Amino acid sequence: MDDWWLNAVWSLTPTVLVGLFFWMVLRLILRADRTERRVYQEIEREERAKAGLPVAEEPRPGA
Repeated sequence: MDDWWLNAVWSLTPTVLVGLFFWMVLRLILRADRTERRVYQEIEREERAKAGLPVAEEPRPGA
């Protein structure tokens, strides 16, 4: 019976590790995209203020 559990763990380990790696990569990509959009909005807001144009209102969180 001990061999059965050991085989089960060894069988599931690669799947779990690949799943965790995939989740981590997607999380990093989504966070980088969110940060890039935030920085771009700040730059755009500053440039509009310099040009004397109306500054677009900041979007609500979750909208």
